[in-house]
Amino acid sequence: MNQEKIYCIAGHRWKVEGAGWQQALEALGGFRHFLLPADGTAVPDFVFRAGIMVPSFRQMLYTFQYEDIRCLFGQTAEGVLLELCPADEPRLCCWTEGEAVFLAGHPSPRLLRFALWMGYGFQTVRKDTVALHSSCIVYRGKAVLFLGESGTGKSTHTRLWSTCIEGSELLNDDSPVVRCGPDGIRVYGSPWSGKTPCYKCESYPLAGCVRLVQAPSNRMERLPVVPAFAALHPSAPPAFAYCAALYDGVCHTLSALLAAVPVFRLYCRPDEEAARLACRTLFPGDEP
Repeated sequence: MNQEKIYCIAGHRWKVEGAGWQQALEALGGFRHFLLPADGTAVPDFVFRAGIMVPSFRQMLYTFQYEDIRCLFGQTAEGVLLELCPADEPRLCCWTEGEAVFLAGHPSPRLLRFALWMGYGFQTVRKDTVALHSSCIVYRGKAVLFLGESGTGKSTHTRLWSTCIEGSELLNDDSPVVRCGPDGIRVYGSPWSGKTPCYKCESYPLAGCVRLVQAPSNRMERLPVVPAFAALHPSAPPAFAYCAALYDGVCHTLSALLAAVPVFRLYCRPDEEAARLACRTLFPGDEP
């Protein structure tokens, strides 16, 4: 008899039901690192299930483009619905009803990976958890998030840390998960790491967040609360801002983060000195 496969990301346990969807998930790189031991004791907090009838939108909230995929997001009678409509293949739909997330449509790897990311967020954002579009380095047992628009150099900057600052390691290069709990603000690795296959089932306390801005010289400043919130906000899932219940969860988590850790803006060149400046600022007295 096969043991039930339960995954755990940032302390949230979940599983996928339905042989076809299970096989599609297992074919995705990265997720196996987040499997719990198959001892029969774990109970999932929520479930991804095969859906049959895709619900209708009661209210369309937001449309956006992800690569060549047209994404439709809105509310249904029971929850929220995401339709992923690529240009050259059938659609995939993901929607919520209570503690379940339903999947229907074409389980291509890129569609399923994104649908799982969104579905995970639907179920955990109101539990003090949010995935932030960022690159995360670990140094001296603490995590640092580097944020910025695509193309601003997040991956370049964390690579500079890895190569120039001894003892630093990449935790995730696209979507680390932040969770606020009794032990403070922690950052977790995830199976969503962009083009860099870095899938670590590890967590660390958050030391700080750094918004990167390309500039002709290197300069770093700590941000007061309002600019700090503005620096973090674009890195949260954009669609969530259009649903009041999801957005409340985002704001609650970001507010807890702001109360606990510093947020900086780093004007920088893509060079070693920028990484060393960030390290000296985040870890005073530690000269890399």
